[in-house]
Amino acid sequence: MRLSSFQGGIHPPHHKHETENKAIVRAPLPERIILPLSQHIGAPCKPLVKVGQKVKAGEKIAEAEAFISAPIHASVSGIVESIAPHPHFTGAEMMSITIIPDKNQESIPLQEIPNPEAEPIEKIKSLVKEAGIVGMGGAAFPTFIKLSPPKDKRIDSLVINGCECESFLTCDHRILLERTEDFLKGVSLVLRTIEAQTAYIGIEINKSNAIEAVQKCIEASGFQNIQVVALETKYPQGCEKQLIKAVLNREVPLRKLPSEVGAVVQNVGTILAIYEAIRFGKPLIERVLTVTGPGLQNPQNILAKLGTPISHLISFCGGWKDGPPGKVVVGGPMTGFAIANLDIPIVKGTSGIVVFPRHMVPDPNKYWPCLKCGKCADICPMFLLPNLIGYYSENERYREADECGVLDCMECGSCAFVCPSRRPMIQFIRKAKAQIMAQKKKPMVRG
Repeated sequence: MRLSSFQGGIHPPHHKHETENKAIVRAPLPERIILPLSQHIGAPCKPLVKVGQKVKAGEKIAEAEAFISAPIHASVSGIVESIAPHPHFTGAEMMSITIIPDKNQESIPLQEIPNPEAEPIEKIKSLVKEAGIVGMGGAAFPTFIKLSPPKDKRIDSLVINGCECESFLTCDHRILLERTEDFLKGVSLVLRTIEAQTAYIGIEINKSNAIEAVQKCIEASGFQNIQVVALETKYPQGCEKQLIKAVLNREVPLRKLPSEVGAVVQNVGTILAIYEAIRFGKPLIERVLTVTGPGLQNPQNILAKLGTPISHLISFCGGWKDGPPGKVVVGGPMTGFAIANLDIPIVKGTSGIVVFPRHMVPDPNKYWPCLKCGKCADICPMFLLPNLIGYYSENERYREADECGVLDCMECGSCAFVCPSRRPMIQFIRKAKAQIMAQKKKPMVRG
């Protein structure tokens, strides 16, 4: 088994030992479920329910009216309490449907398909769309679009992101161990749907038991055209372009999609959701996530209903360890969002919640001028010059930041991790991107 990787990247501490050997447990229902009308890239959904209406688990409660969007389903049965703005993990307020769960927890009838491999490809795509499935690694791109690459692009490879390269997170690792056969059935189903020749499952070598479990299941169950690729443990190994380079040795051009090099990339959790939607008719109403961190009493891998408030999951994990935390991050520590409101709910793309104690959180306003050491340029997986981009953004020279390729940055945070001056590189980069995009949207004034 070859050990593959990409150029650049970093090796942050794993911090996975707290949860990597803990089986997935189901969280109890909270008092309220809050479902934002936008849990995906693209246009928000339109509500299909009214305040006071009773809904059942699995019922569609918001419709996708735009092409790039995904419907939303009730994750519990209960009464719609409100349809109003609610705090979102991005820091904004998002129109959301709040449901008060009832005791009976009724579900809509699910349409099972005993032999999904025999179903027409277009039906599978339609079922995935109706199930509201999006990328569950964090990007939250509507999955049915990925399953329908442009007709002029010949797809020969399905690449599965089993890297889970972010520190602390272990939910995909546990899925590979606990739902191995269901996961591989999902891989086989997607492989046929996109009409590719081979599926490659990329797993970092620090998850050797997952590599072994998947390989054994492939051999024992006779899955065809599926291979495991052992990868070097390095961040950001799981990003699409880096993963394609590591697994297929193909380079995706800047600002182009994987279909340009004949590949489609899917995440472990997304593959499992696709299988459950096709085989059991189950819409995306719950997900596995890791709730962890040194500021938490009892870190866990949790299966939770979408819309569950973060405060409820933290309580389920025993609450704070050694007093109130210094920071709570939704997602991984490298690419996640720090939040100030624990009533924020988990959504389709929430892969983790990481709690840091106060002594581990540095003052965000305390940083120093660039030393011009070049460390950020050496490790940038996109081969950019983060030092120059940061300097131009800090000094509001956004045209120069654009010329340096700031829009090609995928915000992995590697530059901030290695910076000896502790400069807030991601904040600089996001500020420059916002200013550049706003300028490009302005209408031209003709003289």
